[in-house]
Amino acid sequence: MPTLGAVAPPPDAPFLRACRGEPGPTVPVWFMRQAGRSLPEYRAVRGEGSILDAIRTPDLATEITLQPVRRYGVDAAILYSDIVTAVAAIGFGVDVAPGVGPVVERPFASAADLDRLRPLEPFEDIPYVLETIANLVDELGDVPLIGFAGAPFTVASYLVEGAPTRTWTKTKALMHTDPELWAALVDRLADQAATTLRAQVAAGASAVQLFDSWAGALTPADYERFVMPASAKVLDAVADLGVPRIHFGVSTGELLPLMRQAGADVVGVDWRVPLDAARARLGADAVLQGNLDPALVVAGADVALEGARDVLRRNDGHPGHIFNLGHGVLPETDPEVLEQVVALVHAEGRADAQPSLLDGAGAQP
Repeated sequence: MPTLGAVAPPPDAPFLRACRGEPGPTVPVWFMRQAGRSLPEYRAVRGEGSILDAIRTPDLATEITLQPVRRYGVDAAILYSDIVTAVAAIGFGVDVAPGVGPVVERPFASAADLDRLRPLEPFEDIPYVLETIANLVDELGDVPLIGFAGAPFTVASYLVEGAPTRTWTKTKALMHTDPELWAALVDRLADQAATTLRAQVAAGASAVQLFDSWAGALTPADYERFVMPASAKVLDAVADLGVPRIHFGVSTGELLPLMRQAGADVVGVDWRVPLDAARARLGADAVLQGNLDPALVVAGADVALEGARDVLRRNDGHPGHIFNLGHGVLPETDPEVLEQVVALVHAEGRADAQPSLLDGAGAQP
């Protein structure tokens, strides 16, 4: 069982400084899915079976989390876990099938299924996650650790659909035909996510990210009515902890103002929206994370570095920028290319502009 209240990285760590929008010597960088199949060292230790098996093994999860920090020299580590870890731990019947994603033995279909979503008890249900975090805080030193949880909408979509989907038809049908049941479902998932994040911070995480991966499937009106209240509940539940709260989704260009309004300190931007356009929509004081297209990294070093320079140019020295990809590292990525991207961002990334002088427009195309 881990000891809570571990010593945090210094508050002037580049990643934490950027989360607060404070000027620094360079732009910090980390990558979503920076640990995983793109790394040969990951493939050497991962073994077979579900990712949930690896997550339940603290020594293995610790090593996997540390691998990209050692290789790339990134400015933050992201906990090796999954957005369905908590719902699987309470016995809902979720697994992560290799090459497929989350699959549910009995999908959520009626009010009776609410009884299958009991409250999460972190010390009883996910002690292995807390032990992994405690291990990582000891190993990472000055490098902050990011904890995370799945946002209520995205987790609910897996529970309702029963597997990954490209249409979200069952999910949207439930939202519109039985809004009371939908509200009850995402409210329970919001409580679970909030409990997860609070436990991760208590164990030593220095920041948290709420992944609403599939929120971009919704219209702004549906997001505001059916999703935003539950996401806001999660982010508000950790507001008193004093750690940065990052909110990210894919294809969320039309939702960015609402996602920030839900309570995000940092808004993740995917590659479809230029970084300067995102800041223009959110205001000069917005802190952004992103947003190189992951496919450009697969295309090779020349293309990736050109794309990284464009992201930096569009940020135009704004101190509220954390360089990242616009989604996760793709499995076929050459790690050496990511190494070059990190080196370029650290060498050329500017975070020295004074926020009072920024107009929110950023660099022009």
